[in-house]
Amino acid sequence: MGEAQPIFILPEGTTRNTGRDAQRNNIMAAKLVAETVRTTLGPKGMDKMIVDSLGDVTVTNDGVTILEEMQIEHPAAKMIVEIAKTQEDEVGDGTTTAVIIAGELLKNAETLLDKDVHPTVIARGYRLAAEKSIDILNNIAEDVNENDTEILKKLAMTAMTGKGAEANKELLADLVVKGVKQVLDENKGIAVDSIKVEKKVGNSVSDSELIQGILLDKERVHPGMPKKVKEAKILLIDAALEIKNPETDTKIQITSPKQMQDFVEQEEKILKGMADKVIATGANVVVCQKGIDDLVQYFLSKKGIYAVRRVSKSDMERVAKATGAKVVSKINEVSKEDLGRAGVVEEHKVGDEDMTYIKDCDEAKAVTLLIRGGSEHVIDEIERAVTDAVGDIRAALKNGKVVAGAGAPEIEVSRGLREYANTLSGREQLAVLAFAEAVEIVPRTLAENAGLDPIDMLTEMKVEHDKGNKWHGIDVFEGKVIDVWNNSVVEPLKIKTQAIQSASEVTELILRIDDVIAGSGKRNNMPSMPPGMGGMPEY
Repeated sequence: MGEAQPIFILPEGTTRNTGRDAQRNNIMAAKLVAETVRTTLGPKGMDKMIVDSLGDVTVTNDGVTILEEMQIEHPAAKMIVEIAKTQEDEVGDGTTTAVIIAGELLKNAETLLDKDVHPTVIARGYRLAAEKSIDILNNIAEDVNENDTEILKKLAMTAMTGKGAEANKELLADLVVKGVKQVLDENKGIAVDSIKVEKKVGNSVSDSELIQGILLDKERVHPGMPKKVKEAKILLIDAALEIKNPETDTKIQITSPKQMQDFVEQEEKILKGMADKVIATGANVVVCQKGIDDLVQYFLSKKGIYAVRRVSKSDMERVAKATGAKVVSKINEVSKEDLGRAGVVEEHKVGDEDMTYIKDCDEAKAVTLLIRGGSEHVIDEIERAVTDAVGDIRAALKNGKVVAGAGAPEIEVSRGLREYANTLSGREQLAVLAFAEAVEIVPRTLAENAGLDPIDMLTEMKVEHDKGNKWHGIDVFEGKVIDVWNNSVVEPLKIKTQAIQSASEVTELILRIDDVIAGSGKRNNMPSMPPGMGGMPEY
């Protein structure tokens, strides 16, 4: 017998990594993702500048923004980006924390793998540790409700510290808390779209303001309309105040000037009818989602009605929320009952654009934060910081629990896990200890980013926590360990629980992979040819 022919079960060009190689490769990729965002954590974290293929520049400190802009390709690294996205959707903040905990969990798992601990044992130990961590966090959390204005401000300020908004965090925190309180519903929930963040370049960040109502990026449609309407009665129309062209090609044959005249008059009559229906409702402000014909604009302006057109659907819904108006989809159905109320509707120049303010709404369940700043990049980063702050307050009020930040809760979790590990027998104990150590990456990174000695800081914190001071964390500005609860560093409990849960779940998933099969991509994209046609030419 000659030498056995090798058997290929995969198409040509497919690469395959198996066993330890596959694990090492995946862990390495995940660790690299964590390393990328690690330097942005905390008040002394630095920012990243990302330039995309079109030359657009993003300068940010926000974990999820960095990872999304980087367009990561590696499959295991993509899984880590996913947890940042989940964290963003669930809480709106803490994306960097979630990613670096995942990276550290994998790094510690690698050490255990080298000691021949089986991946499923590690995964099970991690699962036990994650459950225990959530219990510990729930036990140490403090209660909060919408009347604790001070705590809510601290939450907002903590979210903005270390981001571009830091210089004006007091003013912005004030606006955010006021806005959130305004739009709270009965169930302590805040609809995501109730707080609109509108950005306009110009002036400085300190000129940002909160508008009790909505700011529309639109100007009035006709110069004859009033610039300001007090005691506004607002009609929202999701229909075109114009005559649409027919969908299909249509020919109208006109043989005499009189027919032409009749045709034009008929058109005007229809448009005047539309305007009259609107006027009859008694509305003095019209917000239209579609177009408004020039003639209708003229009729409305003669009656002193303020109108804007082509307003986006989401803005229409916000105006409805703020003013209590109903959105009408048929012009024939409009009536007085559909009108909403606002104290003032006026046109203002913001920067170089005219915008419509709908404000002083009595029961506004929607508000607008107008953010100003010196340049596009500054404003974008402040918008991200403000969105994080809103997310934090929303998460804190939703489950009514907050914890101090600055690495304090992580040390508490790590302490609790070490005690818990002693109650376990078997190799899971090693995984729980690895988890306990991994969670400490948060205070360690905070210290490193601030140029402090992480070992000294962690040791000092552990001493304080052993004495029962659960809220002692790192003051990165002074380089000391202090009671951070009284020092205004407060975060929602949900940030911590979500980060630990997502990080441990993705780690367990990556640990179980022992075979990575990647297609070549070259052949798979070729259209399949019927037999006898000859294949595509090979290059």
